[in-house]
Amino acid sequence: MVDKIKKWLELFAAQLHEKKTYLSELDSAIGDGDHGNNMARGADFLLKSLDQPGDTSAVFKNAAMALLSKVGGASGPLYGSALLALSKKAGETDDRSEWIAAGAEAIAHRGKSEAGDKTMLDVWLPVQKALADGSLTHEKIDAFVAETKSLKAKKGRASYLGDRSVGHIDPGAQSSGYLFHAFLEAGADHA
Repeated sequence: MVDKIKKWLELFAAQLHEKKTYLSELDSAIGDGDHGNNMARGADFLLKSLDQPGDTSAVFKNAAMALLSKVGGASGPLYGSALLALSKKAGETDDRSEWIAAGAEAIAHRGKSEAGDKTMLDVWLPVQKALADGSLTHEKIDAFVAETKSLKAKKGRASYLGDRSVGHIDPGAQSSGYLFHAFLEAGADHA
């Protein structure tokens, strides 16, 4: 199981590097334009954290600490909090939907956000539900990300734009989409 989790995070880091410019473009439209650069920088530290030995719980914890300490903006604390929650939940159960539910709860708590606020949570919550009922696909992940385009931002810098935030994909939702595409590609959705 540890190998699949490491592969998941490696694929995620690769996507962050590959899509760095696109993520920053999304963030430039409704934020401060640094999401891609911040996440790509975090990906480097995330990859280094995978060299440390340990079980699944330790892999998530090491990754979380790397992101919390090295990624600026809201991204580091949100992703770091989510991965810390995954670390704790992975120590209790192998149920992947419970892991993602714990991560979503941590994001909601840290970001003081809820479904419909046009945040990464708008990908995490439907992914968790689809995972729980065995229907998660790459197409669904893309649909969850795309749905943030029609939402009005209620959190973060994008919320200052009000109605002008409608029509733009949330950058955190997009990077979360990459996280969950990597999850499926690595086969991390099952033991």
